Amino acid sequence: MVPIDNLLAFTLAALVLIVIPGPSVLFTIGRALALGRIGGLLSVLGNALGLLPVIALVALGVGGIVANSIVLFTMVKIAGALYLMYLGIQAIRHRRQSAEAATSAAAPRSAWRQLGEGFIVGITNPKTIAFFVAVLPQFVDLDAGAVPLQMIQLGLVFFVIALLSDGTWALIAAGARSWFGRSPKRIERLTATGGGLMIGLGGILLLTGNKH
Repeated sequence: MVPIDNLLAFTLAALVLIVIPGPSVLFTIGRALALGRIGGLLSVLGNALGLLPVIALVALGVGGIVANSIVLFTMVKIAGALYLMYLGIQAIRHRRQSAEAATSAAAPRSAWRQLGEGFIVGITNPKTIAFFVAVLPQFVDLDAGAVPLQMIQLGLVFFVIALLSDGTWALIAAGARSWFGRSPKRIERLTATGGGLMIGLGGILLLTGNKH
């Protein structure tokens, strides 16, 4: 188990890093604007669930291999960025259907699909791998033993904080969507705006650095 002092220090550090708006927040806002409250929250949950395999891989040492390999890291980064841009393009293409679903009893998109899309974004975010590889070991106590278990524990703390913080952002963005009323045209514009945010975020991630 992680010593309580280390756990509290990591919790504070994670809280500061997560609360400051970054790529995850932009993704959350974009999805909530494009899909509404349920779609935004499902995307947040999927994105957070995507952290779990990353945490496990980092704890087992595999994450370090990816983070220290320019080729592997770049491949993961490109895949994640292109997928984000794809989701943004889809949101813009289907903005009219989103408006119809929001203003009528039309069937919403599959919850499992929205959850899965968020999961793919979460698991293909190379910055998460780099963060966990660089930060988690700093809060591990070697004298306490069971280092992989300690890293998993710290990762789960990060997971919970990220889920709560991004969930709050999703609710705020969805509230703004509702505030614009039930006008199909307004919903179309908001959906397109959300898609544009995701495309822009994908472009930023694609063009920022080789490893970080």
